[in-house]
Amino acid sequence: MWAMKGHFVRSSQQNGSKADSINFGSGPAAHVRFFVVACFAVASSALAGCAVGPDFKPQAVPDTSRYLSDRAGDRVPGHPIVHTAEIPPQWWELFRSPALNRIVADGIAHNTDLAAAEAAVRVAQANALAQRGALFPSVTGNFNSSRQQVAVDLSSPLESGANIFNLHTGQVTVSYVADVWGGTRRQVESMDAQAKMRAFQREGVYLTLASNIALAAIEEGRLRGQISATRRVIDLQSEVLRLLKRQQEQGQIALTDVAAQETAVAQTRLLLPPLEKQLAQQRHLLSFLTGRVSSDAPGETFNLGSFRMPRRLPLSLPADLVRQRPDIQAAEANFHASNAMIGVAIANRLPQITLTGNVGAAAASFAQLAAPGAGLWMIAGNAAQTIFDAGALENKQRAAEAEADQSLALYRSTVLAAFQNVADVLRALQAGTRAIRAATDAERSASQSITLLRKQVDQGQISVPLLLAAQQAYLQTSLARLDAQAAQLANTVALFQALGGGWWNRDDPQHAGPSF
Repeated sequence: MWAMKGHFVRSSQQNGSKADSINFGSGPAAHVRFFVVACFAVASSALAGCAVGPDFKPQAVPDTSRYLSDRAGDRVPGHPIVHTAEIPPQWWELFRSPALNRIVADGIAHNTDLAAAEAAVRVAQANALAQRGALFPSVTGNFNSSRQQVAVDLSSPLESGANIFNLHTGQVTVSYVADVWGGTRRQVESMDAQAKMRAFQREGVYLTLASNIALAAIEEGRLRGQISATRRVIDLQSEVLRLLKRQQEQGQIALTDVAAQETAVAQTRLLLPPLEKQLAQQRHLLSFLTGRVSSDAPGETFNLGSFRMPRRLPLSLPADLVRQRPDIQAAEANFHASNAMIGVAIANRLPQITLTGNVGAAAASFAQLAAPGAGLWMIAGNAAQTIFDAGALENKQRAAEAEADQSLALYRSTVLAAFQNVADVLRALQAGTRAIRAATDAERSASQSITLLRKQVDQGQISVPLLLAAQQAYLQTSLARLDAQAAQLANTVALFQALGGGWWNRDDPQHAGPSF
């Protein structure tokens, strides 16, 4: 890189010859005080000036008042929707399951992903504070001791004329890079935005953790219900099998009818191992989410009867959703950080001004460091402007602008995905209500059919194909009802997650959104 530099230097060494000395006061300490004051004056004037690059402006929210295309689409039959209702921060308590409340609290306290997200916030906040240091002069102190020998035919710098001597030098140096164009301030702005992004990402991890624990508990309840229903059908089929065997021994039915029922019992038993495997895996998942090893399963167990649907379902206004979703807020903060980096790239293309000064003393012995004539000081300024760099800085600015465009597009995509998310959940809740009603009616009908056929078996009047079909229908409708109930509970969890989880209502300052 070719650079054009302009600089000025004022220095004085009082125990030797003077070079262009000027009078800044009495003694070297006065000079360095003057320099520090000058640095702070330049810093203040730079901070008061405008910064290059575009200023960040929050994006407008989508111009819509509803999530679904039809005006009546926000309704969920059987579950009143309360528009603009506040979402409680511990929304999982609305399911009225003490076991769920305990395990979610356990997960929040011990989950490793949440702990990592908390640490990431602290890292970003510390880096943002560290970046602020570049706005002010830096002061360093150093002390150097040496023993030297000069050639005999050269004059010694000491009055004694000795060619072997000690030299002790102590100095305090003040340096400052003037933020004339606001590049450092834009860098601070970017780091602050990154800290906010990490804080909102932490809220996203918090919300996802609570949702995943709730969903895992609901899935455990569904699997336990399906295992219980399958065993209930196996017991029913086994009882019918015993009756058929008795009737076959009495010559009332053929052996093929008994064999068909034995096959039905065996086929139903085949359903148990996969369900039991999935249940064990759900228990392992709950152990992981609560910061445990798989062998240390949580004490809480769940079935679908452990949960109750909330009496009312909240629904935020579309305009509020943008400010409530942690992922949207994180995307906006990321766009803010990228936008500020454009100013950093522009400032790097402009002249860079550096001020440096030091004050100290040098003497042949420690005792003489404070003596008159031992003091030295220097004040210097430097201005550098890049003349040719093969377009490196210009292309870096273009890259920063393109990255800001990318961040803005990702932000808008996140907003659109959030609205789709809420709309999908509302449709799922509506369909879930109908599915539960249909599955319950089907199970009731299949149960009545089984009861009637059971009486016919007792009387010896039975059509084995009808019996097998009724048993299969009863099993399928029982499993379908459990699936529908679990899905409706899961959809309700998804609604709270889609609306942001109520983090803004939390009293805990450690988890109450961005604190920086």
